Amino acid sequence: MATKDLSSAEKLARAELIEMVPYQSARRLQKADADANGKQAFNSKIWLNANEASGPGKYQLSADCINRYPDFQPENLMAAYSDYSGLPVEQLLATRGADEGIELIIRTFCTAYQDSILICPPTYGMYAISAENHGAGIVKVPQVNNQLDVDGIIEQLDNVNVVFLCSPGNPTGNLLPKAQIKAVLEAAQDKAIVVVDEAYIEFSPEDSAQSWLADYPNLVVLRTLSKAFALAGLRCGFTLASKEIITLLSKVIAPYPISAPVAEIASQALTGDNLQLMKVRVEETKILRQSLISWLETQSWVDEVFVSDANFVLFRTPLKTDIFDGLKAQGILIRDQSKQLQLENCLRISIGSKREMDLVQKTMTNLVTNTSALSVQETN
Repeated sequence: MATKDLSSAEKLARAELIEMVPYQSARRLQKADADANGKQAFNSKIWLNANEASGPGKYQLSADCINRYPDFQPENLMAAYSDYSGLPVEQLLATRGADEGIELIIRTFCTAYQDSILICPPTYGMYAISAENHGAGIVKVPQVNNQLDVDGIIEQLDNVNVVFLCSPGNPTGNLLPKAQIKAVLEAAQDKAIVVVDEAYIEFSPEDSAQSWLADYPNLVVLRTLSKAFALAGLRCGFTLASKEIITLLSKVIAPYPISAPVAEIASQALTGDNLQLMKVRVEETKILRQSLISWLETQSWVDEVFVSDANFVLFRTPLKTDIFDGLKAQGILIRDQSKQLQLENCLRISIGSKREMDLVQKTMTNLVTNTSALSVQETN
């Protein structure tokens, strides 16, 4: 087999990066079209592939301070999230989305080419990608029936520095049993940091692990404003942990991680009427989610509908390719998750507006009808 000719940059790069496949985000897989002025035009398609909210709020933005570097952790933003979470500012770190929190944890607690993280697939892909980028090893303990293999995790705790748990999970959507998370935390004390990724927790706030922070100094909770707060484009997240962990992470993070406009908009979203709008949006999403689940469960071409405690629904169908390609051809973008462990023939639909959900159901019905008719013709 012929070897690939390397560029000068590739010859100088870390060897494992040459063949590494980056995380395939929704926008890498399908970018927004450009309008006549060269700006992103999102209205040309129906975006149900990235677990975003269907519409943003309206915020006032000042340009008074953009000529100055922002504070390391903007006071207005930190005060707003402190009020929202009920935690002191010393136990919070604002980051560029929860993704930066993942990177900071690995860079802080894993020595490159020596230490490893543990993940429980099927799960969020950035845990493994961030580990690879840092040169950390990856230990996999697959889920069993969308729940943790607690015994399997405990057996590996001497071999890893960080355990990543996603609850509600992505791409499955279900909450992990709190008793299982607590069992891992108990076993991991003085052995490993346990990260509970709660990107979707606003859809099930009563199931947050945040209240355990005082009891488990090895616990870290990740949050984001990208989902329920409808601010995916803002890239603002938070890491919740002990004061000691936050101090360590603060040594690794960039000097100005949160821009002044981001801090201004995010702090507005976390207060007053905007906070109430988020809660209304969550309830509306739950209603639309249940409607989609109920409809999918009645369809003969659907083999399985996964439990969802988030803002999306995962389902399994033998018509996966026909549905995914057919929707895409009509400008409706959903996510193919069939390459994930245990998720063969699975598609994920983010919950959009009622109009969008009605349209995706109608379009899928037409696609299945046409596929069935074509199959009959070919048989005859």
